[in-house]
Amino acid sequence: MSEPERGTLVDLARRSAHGAGDVLLEHFDGPLSGVESKSTRTDLVSDADRAAERVIVETISGARPDDEIVAEEGGGKQGTSGLRWLVDPLDGTTNFLWRLPHWAVSVAVFDDDGPLAAVVYDPSRGETFSASRAGGAHDGLGPLRVRAEASLSEALVGTGFNYAADERARQAGRLARMIPEVRDVRRHGAAALDLAWVAAGRLDAFFETGLAPWDWAAGALLIREAGGALEVLPARDGSPECVVASSRALMPQLRALVSGAYR
Repeated sequence: MSEPERGTLVDLARRSAHGAGDVLLEHFDGPLSGVESKSTRTDLVSDADRAAERVIVETISGARPDDEIVAEEGGGKQGTSGLRWLVDPLDGTTNFLWRLPHWAVSVAVFDDDGPLAAVVYDPSRGETFSASRAGGAHDGLGPLRVRAEASLSEALVGTGFNYAADERARQAGRLARMIPEVRDVRRHGAAALDLAWVAAGRLDAFFETGLAPWDWAAGALLIREAGGALEVLPARDGSPECVVASSRALMPQLRALVSGAYR
């Protein structure tokens, strides 16, 4: 796919994410409704999630009716074009429901070779992080670059916790073993935004178990195009896969530290 075509996909991802963000801001400032539990009692969804997802699906389908869409709340569709969109209409639902202004919209499109275009939009701050394959990553002010920190002991590391109580307990044990090895840890509650912040150099690294593909799909391309790396470590010891992200120089240390914490 040519660079202009990839640019068109970025524009479509941006337009759909901004449309969803407008809907979410309306819900954020008004009464919330339709709040339900999903996989666990702490894994929540609301009418705001569903409304934002409809906007994204309708926007993408209107422009590219033959593309497949995989969306977190089940509003996607099959496709025949060979392109597949991964959509998280509201990453950070718990923050959103508790009126914490740290949540995002994540939209990415893949072909058989991986991510082609990606957008993570933070409506609360009005920030849009976007990337296209071989086209770099940007935030509207300029190109994004991961931090050049080469020592994990000096790294500021983001993480998140699973909705399942038993996995949270395992995560807490691993985190206790990791904290002495890094500068500090931040837990913001929106993985897609954390990954965008790795790309933007606001975090040195990130790790979390149990993420769904739509949680990290856009972030993977943002980080890659910003000069970093994202890997998915295999499930082990009762825990699901773990997403790790950082600069390329830091990745061997991060991978070893995360893997070593499983004991």
